[in-house]
Amino acid sequence: MAARNERAEARAQAEAPRVLVLRALGLGDLLTAVPALRALRRAHPGHELVLAAPAWLADAVRATGCADRHLHLGGPGRDVPAHIPWPWPAPRLAVDLHGDGPLSRAPLAALAPARLIACAPGPDAPPGTGAPDPEHARTHERVRWCRLLARHGIPADPGDLRIRAPVRPSPAPGAVVVHPGADAAARRWPADRFAEVARALTARHERVVLTHGPGERALAARVAARAGLPDDALPADPAGLPFDDLAALVAGARAVLVGDTGIAHLASALGTPSVVLFGPVAPALWGPPPHARHRALWRPGPGDGLRPGDPHGTRPDARLLRLTVADVLDACAALPPPTHRPGPGGAAPAPAPVPTPVPEPPGPG
Repeated sequence: MAARNERAEARAQAEAPRVLVLRALGLGDLLTAVPALRALRRAHPGHELVLAAPAWLADAVRATGCADRHLHLGGPGRDVPAHIPWPWPAPRLAVDLHGDGPLSRAPLAALAPARLIACAPGPDAPPGTGAPDPEHARTHERVRWCRLLARHGIPADPGDLRIRAPVRPSPAPGAVVVHPGADAAARRWPADRFAEVARALTARHERVVLTHGPGERALAARVAARAGLPDDALPADPAGLPFDDLAALVAGARAVLVGDTGIAHLASALGTPSVVLFGPVAPALWGPPPHARHRALWRPGPGDGLRPGDPHGTRPDARLLRLTVADVLDACAALPPPTHRPGPGGAAPAPAPVPTPVPEPPGPG
């Protein structure tokens, strides 16, 4: 009897209707896709939403609560996976939230989904994927994926980006969290300037703690040494804080100072005040939501468009270098206090997000 029940359960699992979403990128990319992922869950009750994303994002995927199942993807860096290890019957719906071309669309189409939603389909795209959106590349990352879904009849609110704060308490409640690293040098403000800011904040009686990702320990240690911070201002683990500890730290922070990288989006998702420094790409495309608790600093030159530099460049972008220590300190001083403080059991849940309407798009072509 037990064996028959197990076989029946396995058969039901295999036959369950599923929605597959591809977003095989970094932490910030995952968090900017939260509004679209929530819209897909609402639009497909009774379906299992499977998110194909890198294995190292497992804790972050779980924290968003946006996916029923996380399909782990390997592969180097931010490369588009050539193959998605899909062990079930063809998905009812596959959605490309990864990119806007055939490289990310092809592994989804190879699974023969009943329906495929992707942007900017070319002549090789399967029927029914719709018409290109000429504004896609000029739209904020959160909005662009919500617009894509709206064009296919799935209402999505780009303002629905908040995630629940972790239950565990912050390791440094009320601190200013400074994250000097970034995936590329083009988005990395100089370490000596971060150190000057940290020293000045300490002189203002703020507690400053540093965070870093894998491979950034030496950078963070250099900032701490130049700022004269105590030893406990740095994570003990050379690889940085595990995601759950990092989220607790950010949720309970006085503020977050960071470049255009994943920690900035984590601050937005948790409602923590932030100062975010931009260089090669405008905050109109990747910045925090328009709210008094966030300050996005950018110094473009005359005639600069929304993407005037290379976000993966090997040198700090000129627009980033125009930001001074005084600019950043003024922005930090202008931040309001956090809207919630950690209680005895940890950080309070995020309040309901303020809806941001999506303009009515033209129908699929």
